[in-house]
Amino acid sequence: MLQHTPTLDPAKFRDPGITAKGERRAHVALHALETLWFNTGTLCNLTCRNCYIESSPRNDRLVYLNQAEVRAYLDEIARDALPVRTVGFTGGEPFMCPDLLPMLDDTLSRGMEALVLTNAMRPMMKVADGLDALRARHGDRLRLRVSVDHYDPIQHEAERGPRSWEPTLEGLRWLATRGFALDVAGRLFSGEPEPTVRAGFARLFAANAIPIDASDPVRLMLFPEMDAAVDVPEITEACWGILGKSPASVMCASSRMVVKRRNALRPAVIACTLLPYEAEFELGATLAEASRPVPLNHPHCARFCVLGGAACSR
Repeated sequence: MLQHTPTLDPAKFRDPGITAKGERRAHVALHALETLWFNTGTLCNLTCRNCYIESSPRNDRLVYLNQAEVRAYLDEIARDALPVRTVGFTGGEPFMCPDLLPMLDDTLSRGMEALVLTNAMRPMMKVADGLDALRARHGDRLRLRVSVDHYDPIQHEAERGPRSWEPTLEGLRWLATRGFALDVAGRLFSGEPEPTVRAGFARLFAANAIPIDASDPVRLMLFPEMDAAVDVPEITEACWGILGKSPASVMCASSRMVVKRRNALRPAVIACTLLPYEAEFELGATLAEASRPVPLNHPHCARFCVLGGAACSR
């Protein structure tokens, strides 16, 4: 018997201050900017079935950032003594961005950690020598998180497309062999209990000499699926006490992301890595402008961050 999945009530997530039931919507203040993300552009070598940012070889709604643009934000961090510990690079596929390696070097040379989210396929391997040189200079402050959607190649390729498994596994093995600090990001889309998924990844890592503890929720991050059309509760101010959760635990309490929209004159700072296109989550052109509180006015705020308990940062 087919189960009906409730669709989102169109009255929800309309007003940034008030929920559909007339209750005060939860807002999250920036507790401390600990992680700054740069979206290097939405172009990707893959077209995944359920990519939240719709990355593909043709999607350039977010264009490549360049070294000077990234350096301006790194300068702002230094000038204002912001407590940024980690600078993350995501996409699209970050290794398609021509200036990625110089941007990584700028970040690491300032003493911060750099985290790159990648599928570890051909774009990464094309710059393998330069990437390995960065590892040799900066050690474990350079970390890569490889997207492996499932431990089973059939399930992985159902999401990422044919012939995507072996190149990813080859890249993952190369990173492990060269001694990179390494994590994996998977997804909970198969309907299996999380312990089953972690056990499957443990077998995969053991068989390929990948030094990752699959039971560690940071070394192997398993993200919930996101569908903005499926119903989810709105988060009110009262929810923090009901859920026993602090606003400071939510991703936008400690992170922001920089994007550059196609045809824009300059980059913009947005509240969340998951909401790159929503205008109401664009907070300004500088990190100072983007320090204001964020209303949890999107289904992803509830499903992924508050109720799902997930975060893109370490």
